[in-house]
Amino acid sequence: MRLLSFILLLLIAAMQYPLWYGKASWLKVWQVDQDVVAARENNLLLQNRNNKLEAEVNDLKQGFEAIEERARSDLGMIKEGEILFQIIRNTPSKPAQ
Repeated sequence: MRLLSFILLLLIAAMQYPLWYGKASWLKVWQVDQDVVAARENNLLLQNRNNKLEAEVNDLKQGFEAIEERARSDLGMIKEGEILFQIIRNTPSKPAQ
């Protein structure tokens, strides 16, 4: 009877081995599930960035206001006939010792 119990216990352990340590073990399934969650979060961030870039491209294609704003802010350009006033603040210099 003891031999039969031991053999049955070995068979149960042999059947459990793939569940815990095989190619499709619980640990590997859990890890792949975590990787999928991380990839979905990353995809959402990238999708948001793509949407912002697409909106900016559409603004640049359709309206001159966006192009003008970008030329003024990024390149420091002004229209013909405009006068640019640049304010330079004087900072008190420390006397040399």
